[in-house]
Amino acid sequence: MNFIKFYKIPLLFAILSVAFYISFGYDLVRSDFIKLISLYSTLFFSAYFLIEKFKTSFRFLAVLGIVFRLIFLVAIPNLSQDFYRFVWDGRLMSQGVNPYLFTPDNLSTALEVTIEQSQQLIDGMGALNASHFSNYPPVNQFFFAIAALFAGKSILGSAIVLRVIIILADIGILYFGKKLLEKLNLPIKNIFWYFLNPFIIIELTGNLHFEGVMLFFFVWALHLLFNRKWLCAAVLIGVSISVKLIPLLFLPLFLKNFKHKDDGLELQQRFDRLSVTSLIKFCLVVLITVSVTFLSFFSSEFVQNFSSTIALWFQNFEFNASVYYVIRWIGFKIVGWNIIGTVGKILPVLVLLFVLAISFFRKNKTPQHLLTGMLFAISFYFLLSTTVHPWYIATPLLLSVFTKYKFPVVWSFVVVLSYSAYGKDGFDEKLCLVGLEYLVVIGVASWELMKNHRPT
Repeated sequence: MNFIKFYKIPLLFAILSVAFYISFGYDLVRSDFIKLISLYSTLFFSAYFLIEKFKTSFRFLAVLGIVFRLIFLVAIPNLSQDFYRFVWDGRLMSQGVNPYLFTPDNLSTALEVTIEQSQQLIDGMGALNASHFSNYPPVNQFFFAIAALFAGKSILGSAIVLRVIIILADIGILYFGKKLLEKLNLPIKNIFWYFLNPFIIIELTGNLHFEGVMLFFFVWALHLLFNRKWLCAAVLIGVSISVKLIPLLFLPLFLKNFKHKDDGLELQQRFDRLSVTSLIKFCLVVLITVSVTFLSFFSSEFVQNFSSTIALWFQNFEFNASVYYVIRWIGFKIVGWNIIGTVGKILPVLVLLFVLAISFFRKNKTPQHLLTGMLFAISFYFLLSTTVHPWYIATPLLLSVFTKYKFPVVWSFVVVLSYSAYGKDGFDEKLCLVGLEYLVVIGVASWELMKNHRPT
């Protein structure tokens, strides 16, 4: 009787969440922003209630997170078109065709290759995506090929295969995230701000983005590194980079973690007694691992296509930006045109200088120092980026789990405002809502920085 009384309200929230996730996955059109934000807000509040109510019930919250993900198992992504390109690249790979050498809209004239449901895939990914070369690194392409191997003639079947991979990766993050929290003496419930967060469930499991797979390898690597198994950790970081390139940004931050130190806590001692020689070996193993994954695709044509496609994200594409939009507005006022071509080359340099500054001048000697430094680095990068799709926030969100900063949790909620750009009449970004998103995020981050006096 007490059991029923204790679980009555939480079970009601869980059942309502199931209903709302079903509606989100199978009865939502991206252009219906009012319905989208209403469902999302309700799911976010429900997740907050469940995490706080059952913060000591790890198994219960873990099962809920898995159940919520399985709801999307047979759904076609409804907030992003990228999935169609994943399927396309995978089917090319399965036929032995290098996906970096041909764009979907010119493949038919370049090679005599038959892609099942090719026109449906091209229509699904959109003309813009179809006109560019693939920018997904090799390990990511490997997973796309697995989907083609098991479901080479079914788009839905491919979605199911990719979704199972992403769900398994999230379960891996839950496992290693819990271990990291225990080692850092932080509350175990923190991991559920990732695992039970509707943002993660919808954007990764629902819309099939592979940030979770990248983060799985990265968190596994951190677990090994904090246990002085730096060689295996370096290999896994290399694999993580070959899923998504983002972890490359963190490599300079490892600098001070490989210096000899004798003071501090037991964990800090074990972590810091690695040598500078080990640091050099560590970075070499990471870069060699990345190079090996690219080796079978390597050619001068590949380098040109891949680098030019990556450059588009800095010098051509614009979406949900913050600082860049202010700079763009100033540019229009001064010179009268969009200066993205120039600014897109400068902003990455500023990010690199920022990362190097916190690598050399900030304390990054303990695991918590390192993780906080990574959080600052990735947040600064996104604040200066010209394009910030919602699913990008998965990285700062997971890193925040292991720190005292929670502004990425707030960001994972307000980032849904960016979907207001997709209306019934086409794409029209609402800059007032973008401004509101970043005012909230920067405001909360500033408050946390002041509250904590200084970064730790």
